[in-house]
Amino acid sequence: MSFGGLKALDGIDLYVERGEIVALIGPNGAGKTTFFNCISGIYAPTEGDIFIMKPQAGTAKRINGLKPNQVTSKGLARTFQNIRLFQNMTVLENVMMGRHVRTNAGIAGAIFRNRKTRDEEKQIVERSYGIIKKIGLAYYVNECAKNLPYGAQRRLEIARAIATEPFLLLLDEPAAGMNPQETKELDMLIQRIRDEENISILLIEHDMKLVMSISERIYVVDYGKKIAEGTPEEIKINPEVIKAYLGEDAY
Repeated sequence: MSFGGLKALDGIDLYVERGEIVALIGPNGAGKTTFFNCISGIYAPTEGDIFIMKPQAGTAKRINGLKPNQVTSKGLARTFQNIRLFQNMTVLENVMMGRHVRTNAGIAGAIFRNRKTRDEEKQIVERSYGIIKKIGLAYYVNECAKNLPYGAQRRLEIARAIATEPFLLLLDEPAAGMNPQETKELDMLIQRIRDEENISILLIEHDMKLVMSISERIYVVDYGKKIAEGTPEEIKINPEVIKAYLGEDAY
């Protein structure tokens, strides 16, 4: 991905297998969020290809150049480094918004409120409330998003992403700003999402304790290039990673 003469991403090759939790780490400005923006349709990559293969689909499909809503409908959902919620909507309404890409009612259904539309709306509410309970936000279900504690707002953004029924969830610094207890709960939540919802996860994160505890594989980028990949144990002792990012006293 190039911005004028600046190459923000340069030949990054990355994959996530079904059922994996994979981390993408690196210094600030290394290109991690730009990579997420390319995958999720916010940017169209200058070069290269992005392919997805839905579980049991059998064939890979190229998604370069699709709009964000189209990418989401294909089964990829994401959260953002800076929380993006509908602040004046309730927790339930925020999660219901995530169901938009899975609804069938059109303009006519919204106007005339036929039986099919009413049944679909009921299913949306039930599915959304079920997600809210699993994420641990039932206490706040009718509370406006802006009134939630910070950690709960992070969870709500994840809940809304899950509501789109993804097979791959992209988490951009989900632990940013969280205290140690909230981070510990996030660790357990991410693993539950993978295990109970059968969703693969790719996350960007600076909290190395979290990254090392939940990731099966880790990619490291610096100045837009991939400098290492491997298991947490391999990354911990990689000289290039220690020099560029972790530091000698990281562990």
